[in-house]
Amino acid sequence: MATVTRENIGTLHDKVIVKLSKEDYYPSFEQSLKRYAKTANIPGFRKGMVPTGMVKKMYGQSIFSDEVIRAAGSKIEDYLRDEKVHIFAQPMIMRDGLPSKLDMNNAEEMNFSFEIGLKPDFEIKALNGKTKLDKYKVSISDKVLDDEIERLQRRFGEAVPAETADDKEHIIYTKFEACDSEGNVAEGTEPIQDAELMAKLPVKLQDMINGKKADDSFVIQPKEVCTEEELPVFMKDSMKQEGGDPEQHYKMTITKVGTLKPHDLNEELFSQVFPNAEVKDVEAFRELLRSELGKEYDRMTKERLQNEMYELLVHSTDINLPVGFLKRWMQEGGDQPKTDVQVEQEFPSFDHQLRWTLISDKLIIDNNIEVSRDEVLDSIKGQVAAYFGMGAENVEETPWMDEYLAKVSKDEKTMDETYRRLLYDKLFDYLETELKVKEKEVTEEEFFKLPNPHDAHHHH
Repeated sequence: MATVTRENIGTLHDKVIVKLSKEDYYPSFEQSLKRYAKTANIPGFRKGMVPTGMVKKMYGQSIFSDEVIRAAGSKIEDYLRDEKVHIFAQPMIMRDGLPSKLDMNNAEEMNFSFEIGLKPDFEIKALNGKTKLDKYKVSISDKVLDDEIERLQRRFGEAVPAETADDKEHIIYTKFEACDSEGNVAEGTEPIQDAELMAKLPVKLQDMINGKKADDSFVIQPKEVCTEEELPVFMKDSMKQEGGDPEQHYKMTITKVGTLKPHDLNEELFSQVFPNAEVKDVEAFRELLRSELGKEYDRMTKERLQNEMYELLVHSTDINLPVGFLKRWMQEGGDQPKTDVQVEQEFPSFDHQLRWTLISDKLIIDNNIEVSRDEVLDSIKGQVAAYFGMGAENVEETPWMDEYLAKVSKDEKTMDETYRRLLYDKLFDYLETELKVKEKEVTEEEFFKLPNPHDAHHHH
């Protein structure tokens, strides 16, 4: 009869000893031998007619080891369930926790030692009704609106030819061809096409381009025309060669020079920016744009408030953790083992996320926060409708929607991601009612100068 004993070896870190008698594992070992004999393919014997003794001789030790370890694992699982012990991850066999020898010809009492990390009890003291947080409201000034309109005019503008590249706002159309240091391009070389504002090119390259015209060319080496900071951006955006060789020579040819003519502020622009709205004059355009910018800032301020609540709870909630167990689990519990150095580097972010998981799980369970399957599907339906610019009143009249939702409902990844997003939205809505959240109006400039929520709440 198996016995299980437990002793503490550190903070929330216990050792569990499983003592197995022969009766705990030997009968299942014999049954496994018989099952294996019925399915084994061994030359000289018909399938299902292999003698058990032959199977034992050939594969018995491996089957024996598996059955003994399985029995030990089963006993510790039963113990943890019956004793209602809440643990992190799975029990891990201690480094010296296996019997010195597993011998099927010497079946005897065996001891296995496991270590477990215990989940802590804790209080979330920040939810005392006294903790204050600001919920920011960004005011959309006329300057912010003017800057956005100017950006849109440029975005929907058109490029008109220019004679010479002599302005940082000129658009430089280029062709890059791999070559030797003399500019000789090998036959069949595929050219790389690019178009970029002159101001966004590496500074040294801007100087080389300045004063040049269409069809002018020169040989460059990315490493020579870029600073250390400019090089990865240039290789990725202009050269389309992320991870490419920065010492390769290229023949760079200016194929065209253009200047951007901003779009006039007229109905054509209004309809391009807001294709589903009938905007007739500048004033109506400004008001609609102000509203849309307000929605985007509301999304950003909501996201910031959620980050503030996240960091506040993580850093203000006193939680003990079985650090020794968790570090060993990080090192040995994954698909690939990690070094001590890797574990030490990764542990702070792992610790941070684990604390949030414990806190959020406790809040969700204690406050019965739930999301139904219908809510998940309704959310997906709303996202699809928004993507196609449909209002809520048009969704029910869309015959393909039900078919689409039936397909999506079988996509576990999409369903799970939507479920978790809705669940945490509900959690943060609940937290907003439990904390003293006060709306505070700020300018765009003030909002972007606010400290990172993690830095603001990190005190240890």
